[in-house]
Amino acid sequence: MTTSPKTAIILGSGLGELASEIQDTYEFPYAEIPNFPISTVEGHSGKLIFGKLGGKDIMAMQGRFHFYEGYDMKEVTFPIRVMYELGIKTLFVSNAAGGMNPAFKIGDLMVITDHINLFPEHPLRGKNFPTGPRFPDMHEP
Repeated sequence: MTTSPKTAIILGSGLGELASEIQDTYEFPYAEIPNFPISTVEGHSGKLIFGKLGGKDIMAMQGRFHFYEGYDMKEVTFPIRVMYELGIKTLFVSNAAGGMNPAFKIGDLMVITDHINLFPEHPLRGKNFPTGPRFPDMHEP
């Protein structure tokens, strides 16, 4: 079993099938993990997976939770804090994103290098958890 992965991937809409490429897996349904929310989005399987991808130990979330599902930011960000406590150093987050460029096609891969937070509830608001800095550097998120 993969015991100490340093890399995690959150498989959002469209990339859930990447989980089938992970080898030597141990899978845990979110429903069996204390305090994990349950994803209600179609296509989000709701499993935490440990295994190997490209020969590297990884952790993967197959599906995630969203603010629009009614979860608050503390619940949405809970798995990230768990990953940190488990020793994750690099996190890849995938999502279905739109673009204004008419040359973009469905399925194109893009790298998002910045964002604007338009949520009314900010993920850094509230009690500070000792797992990281109160206000992380967002110069290069």
